[in-house]
Amino acid sequence: MREAHGLTLEEAGSQLRQVTRDMGVKTPDATSQALRQHEHGEVYPDPSYRRAYCLLYRATEHELGFHEALPNTASPFRLSEPVDAHNGVRSLALEDVLDLLAQGDPDSGGQVVCEQIVDAWSRRHVTGDSGHSTLLMVCGYAGSGKSEFCRFVSQVTGWPVLDKDLVTQPLVERLLVALGSDPNDRHSALYREQVRPLEYQCLLDTAYSNVEARASAILSAPFISEASDELWLQSLCERCQARGVDLSVVWVQSDLESMHEYVGFRSAARDMWKLQHWDEYAAGIDLQLRPAIPHLLVDNRRGAAVAWTDQVRRLLK
Repeated sequence: MREAHGLTLEEAGSQLRQVTRDMGVKTPDATSQALRQHEHGEVYPDPSYRRAYCLLYRATEHELGFHEALPNTASPFRLSEPVDAHNGVRSLALEDVLDLLAQGDPDSGGQVVCEQIVDAWSRRHVTGDSGHSTLLMVCGYAGSGKSEFCRFVSQVTGWPVLDKDLVTQPLVERLLVALGSDPNDRHSALYREQVRPLEYQCLLDTAYSNVEARASAILSAPFISEASDELWLQSLCERCQARGVDLSVVWVQSDLESMHEYVGFRSAARDMWKLQHWDEYAAGIDLQLRPAIPHLLVDNRRGAAVAWTDQVRRLLK
């Protein structure tokens, strides 16, 4: 791929650093030695390198040979540069990548979410009108890719992201210490029974303040038990509708190997127990779990969704 682009190792490294800086994602060192080791198969690239390669060469991870294609996945997807600056071309590109992310979604909710995102982008960039308000709840297991999908939607729509860890982490850590536990505890009965409910209450109260103001926002948290509780979701939906705000739910799907890799790569202290007891933690993961109401299913197995959203963000810029 590098040779097809007419690049030397030094030029490829320079462009890798530049494209990741432009996109605001983690920038790898991209030295000639590192690239040579990747090309010769001596070192398997970490997630930041694989993401950078996908951005530079406008390809997915399996197209670049990082892993085998998943069964029953879509045909290769290519984004070309728009031939003009017309917003309609970019809108179609955004629709294409969202259709691809939602491919195979069995419920009727996925298309609605995609339309809301495209409509928000169009209103923002074409008419300057913020349009109807939406509370977008993005759920999934740790390391599935929730944060990256939220960042993509936020950059496209202008909606702010309310991330559970960013909103509550300092308070959660101090509370755990006050209760005599480890500040990074996210697995014990004490955390689940005494801390987690307050953590989610803080996040939802913050979301409700946006709902009261009829402002769009994106909620990012696992919502593992909540997503499968139809009564809980219906109550939240009714509360939003009473204020003229649409509730839309996204479930980000991944595979155990990818989640393990990304949890380790981000090196968050709160993930230490998961990494040290991965088999025990993974045994509690239900890969078939889905929200109990219509939703958009984003397939991020082996990082495919991140690669596609990176490409469309680059095109939209």
